This record gives sequence, C-alpha cells and structure tokens, in this order.
Amino acid sequence: MLTGIQVLLLGGDARQLEVIRKLSELDATVTVSGFEGLHSSLDGAVHAEFDEQLFDNIDALLLPAVGTDDQGLIHTVFSDREIRLLDQHLARAPKHCKVYTGMAKLYLRDICRQQGLELIELFDRDDVAIYNSIPTAEGAIMLAIQNTDITIHGSTSMVLGFGRTGFTMARTLQGLGADVLVGVRRTEHFARAAEMGFKPFYTSKLLEYTGNIDLLFNTIPTMIVTAQIIANLPSRAVIIDLASKPGGTDFRFAEKRGIKAMLAPGLPGIVAPKTAGRIIADCLSQLIMDDSIKRGNGQ
Repeated sequence: MLTGIQVLLLGGDARQLEVIRKLSELDATVTVSGFEGLHSSLDGAVHAEFDEQLFDNIDALLLPAVGTDDQGLIHTVFSDREIRLLDQHLARAPKHCKVYTGMAKLYLRDICRQQGLELIELFDRDDVAIYNSIPTAEGAIMLAIQNTDITIHGSTSMVLGFGRTGFTMARTLQGLGADVLVGVRRTEHFARAAEMGFKPFYTSKLLEYTGNIDLLFNTIPTMIVTAQIIANLPSRAVIIDLASKPGGTDFRFAEKRGIKAMLAPGLPGIVAPKTAGRIIADCLSQLIMDDSIKRGNGQ
C-alpha cells in the first residue's frame, strides 16, 4: 500500500487517468493539476490549481510521457491553461522526492540535476518498453491497413531494428502471414531472427533488400531510410517510422518521390491509452512503493 505517500501529478493525457486510479486504489494521496476540462471523476484524487506550494512535502512528481518541452511546458490534454515547470518549483520539493516521466528532454534533466532530484525515465526500462511494444505494433498494423490496398497476409514487409519494438513488430507481421525481412546490426540478432523464421540481413546492406517490398517499418532512431534507399523502393511501398522524433526517414525526399511515409511515435497513447496507462501505472506504483520501503515508510 501507499498510505501516507504524497504524489503530485501534472498534466498528460488519457494514460494518466489509469495512473491516478491505480495510485488512489493503493491509498496514495494524489494531487493533480491540469485536468480542469475533464468531465469525469478523478477516482479519489484532489484537483488543485497549479502553484509552487503543491511541491511542498511531495514524495513523487509524475509528469506526462514527454515530461516537458524545451522551455518547461507540460502537455495538458484536459486543460487549456499553461503549466510550465520551473527550477523554482522543484526547489520546493523534498530532496527524497523522485521525478517520474516517460522520456525527458535536456531541460527537465538539467533542472532535476540542479535541484539534486532523481529523475526516472520509464520508457528506458525494458519491462515498460516491451509491454509498450504491443500497442505500438498493433497501431502500426492499423496504419498499414489504412494506407495500403493489399492485405498484410502475403505482403513483403521489412522491419529495421530488432530491439524491443522491432522484435514484437516482426513477430506480429509474421503472425498475420507476411513475409518478414529484418534488418539488424548485431550478429546475435541475426541469429535470433533466423531462428524465428524471419529473413535477416545486416542494415549495412539495406539497399540490396529494398527493391521489392510493400511495407517498411523502421524502429531505428537515426537516419537510415535515406534518399538513396527511398529511390530504390517500389512506388507502392509504404514507410511507417516508429522511432522517436525526428525518426530515421528522409520524409522530404519520400514526399518528392511520391512514397507514403509517416512518422508514428507514441502509438500506445494514441491507439490504446487505457492499456498504455495501465502499463505505466503498474510500473510507477511498484517503483514508488519500493522507494517508500527503502525510506522506511512501507505500510
């Protein structure tokens, strides 16, 4: 249980509703700001106007998937009011307070470091990333179906990267009957992809494998789908880039060439916000509970 634990949650989208529900069920004291436009109940949380005093005596600060922008602005789907996280806010938080977000930009990392507060990026964790790969793959399949006139079954589909998202993406395509090529950089990934029945190749030879594919799913967050690669794709090909912004595709050249190419990061929160929220909520609640126990506050 999280009885006696003070949590401040700022902004976010539908995923945060699951976090609020979970923490409230565990008896944490949850204060939220940035939900004025929400017409449903907050499951036991207390809504408050954004103010410096909210940071006094908190044990955990919860921020959205992308904590803040480069100026400290927090994304708020359920509010038109601006919430900007500043150094002076974190200065009021106790030093044991942990700051949790999905992924942090340099701004957030800097102000946490300046105030001596530990910053935890959930999307760096293997468990969260693997669970999130499921709605990511489903969302990518949805985009593929919407933007092609063929079935996934029988298609020639390419997945670039065989990490946590690429692995699930390739397996999902295979389950739907696609002929799956997997671009890898490491020998152990080549071996695993071959063992699973995919057609592996090394990304250094990508150009040799792009002449006859229907779908290209990229998970590598560096420029890999270059103009040269796109020029070699058949005109029917569709590129779905799942890497974090700005992706790994030359979108300008794809448009010039007439190839459909879309950047689609953050699919879990778009296609399955409830599931994505539960993934975050389960991880967060366990981390906060573990931290509470370490500090001698376990219930």
